[in-house]
Amino acid sequence: MKTIEHAIGYHFKNSDLLRVALTHSSYSNERGTGVNNERLEFLGDSVLGFITAEYLFKALPGTPEGELTKIRANAVCEKSLAVFANEIGMGQYLLLGKGEDLTGGRERPSILSDAFEALIAAIYLDGGLEAAKKFVLRFVSHTEKDVASVTDYKTILQEVIQKNPDEHLTYVLAAESGPDHDKTFTTEVYLNSNLIGTGVGHSKKKSEQAAAKEALALMGIRE
Repeated sequence: MKTIEHAIGYHFKNSDLLRVALTHSSYSNERGTGVNNERLEFLGDSVLGFITAEYLFKALPGTPEGELTKIRANAVCEKSLAVFANEIGMGQYLLLGKGEDLTGGRERPSILSDAFEALIAAIYLDGGLEAAKKFVLRFVSHTEKDVASVTDYKTILQEVIQKNPDEHLTYVLAAESGPDHDKTFTTEVYLNSNLIGTGVGHSKKKSEQAAAKEALALMGIRE
C-alpha cells in the first residue's frame, strides 16, 4: 500500500478505499466477498469527466463545444486511462483472480482503465475534490496541447475535396530543420497545382494536419 501511495502521490486516511479500488471482480468472486472496484469505477468516471471538462473549459477559452467534447473523449478513453495507469505501475498492485492473473489481466487495458477510474473515486472520497483534481491533472493537464491529434483535418479536407472527382490533394514536404531529436517539418498541401495550405509540426504527420487545417480555414471551414 505504501508503495502505490508513493507512486500516486497521495496518502490515504482510509486505506480500505485504496484496497477496494485495486480489487477486480474476479478476485472478489473467487473469495465470495462481493467487494470489488465496480461501484468506485462508476463514481470515478463522473469525477474524472467533471475535472477534465472544467480544466479544458478554462484552458481552451473560445474553443467550441464540439471540439472540447472530442478532446475530453480522447483524454478519458480506455486507451488513455490504461496508459495513465501504466505510468504509476498500477498493474502490479491489482488484486485479481487466479485465472485473470494468468491470462494477462494486469496488462489488459479494460482492467487498468477501470481500476484507474476506481482509484480516482477512492481519492475523491478520502480527500475530497481538490485531492482528486491534483491527481487527475497530473495526467490530463497536457491535453490541450494535443488538439491537432484529436481532430483529423486531413480526413475532413479530403471529404470536402472528393465531392469533385476532378480535383485531388497532394502533400509536399517543403522543409525540415533542427537536430534529430527535435526536428521541425514544414508541409505544403496543393489542390491540383494550387498551394492552399502550409503547416509546421514536430513530425511529418503533424505538419500535414496543420497544413490541412490552414486549407480548411481558407475555405471558411472550421472544425
